[in-house]
Amino acid sequence: MPISIVVGGQFGSEGKGKVALEIVRRTRGPVTVVRVGGPNSGHTAYDRNGKKWALRQMPAACIDRNVDVVFPAGSYLDVEILLREIADLAYPAERIFISHFANVITEQHKAWETNAGLISAIGSTGSGVGTAVMASVAREAGNFPVNALHARDHGLLQPFLRDTTTALHNGLQLDRRIVVEGSQGFGLSLLDGGYWPKATARSTTAAAALAEAGVSPRHVDDITLVIRSFPIRVAGDSGPLPGETTWEKIRERSLRTDDLKEYTTVTRKLRRVGEFDGELVRRAIRANAPHRIVLNHMDYVGPVQDLDQPTSRVRSFVSEVETAINQKIDWFGFDPLSIVERPEVTFSR
Repeated sequence: MPISIVVGGQFGSEGKGKVALEIVRRTRGPVTVVRVGGPNSGHTAYDRNGKKWALRQMPAACIDRNVDVVFPAGSYLDVEILLREIADLAYPAERIFISHFANVITEQHKAWETNAGLISAIGSTGSGVGTAVMASVAREAGNFPVNALHARDHGLLQPFLRDTTTALHNGLQLDRRIVVEGSQGFGLSLLDGGYWPKATARSTTAAAALAEAGVSPRHVDDITLVIRSFPIRVAGDSGPLPGETTWEKIRERSLRTDDLKEYTTVTRKLRRVGEFDGELVRRAIRANAPHRIVLNHMDYVGPVQDLDQPTSRVRSFVSEVETAINQKIDWFGFDPLSIVERPEVTFSR
């Protein structure tokens, strides 16, 4: 049952790309990475040479250039961005497979979102993903102003077209690991995130990612929920953020002197930041039933060596988080490059 799914437990930017890449690197044998969703969120990771890649279409888990990459029917493609990232990565074209039914984002889709005022109303990135979803569901209805476009009808995508469901099925029969790299986070989920209408256009759970990938849940043996020490939302009127605070307050508590401010990958706007919200993550756990939880951005709390110190702020923070979510943390991220396993110590709860 070799399918791993990586999803976010808050409002996105939890570090899913780094974690998906970690799973790829820990897997023995060939791996296929499936990217669902679209270019309205960026995934960042560092390759083995230490180069940073901030990608919007290609999965972060592919940056070592040693995996097959699949864009299934449940993906949304900005062809210009996709082809540019393929070229920037110098990715082997023969290792990229796009479903005939993958959705293509058009300039009409982007314009409709802008003209509808979604960018200011819900904090949308204006990437056209939401309109592409709507156009697909509208099924060429005469009163919907834009049409859907699929990969099979876009000339530049012809070299990559493949029956991706069959390709994934064949890989599973050979016991080949598939890593599904989800996008955004549970709090943005359209159906169950709890913050509609300040939500994205899709469901962002593991089950939804699997459905978009076009494979059966019978093959899943590994679900990872990624969270961060201080959740973020995009700039503007993007919806509630419980315990909203400032980057300056977080920096002061961490005793760091550098600038911690984060900016969105797509729009380059300053992110809003909040205190850890256990209630949101508990709901994400119930919806995803993860085998593993990863807590990233722990360097905003303290240094990695403090994880072994019983009286440190890091240990105290982890204990508070585990109490709030009623589940242990398995992996920690203290920097953008690496993952630390849970130490063999007892965390008071």
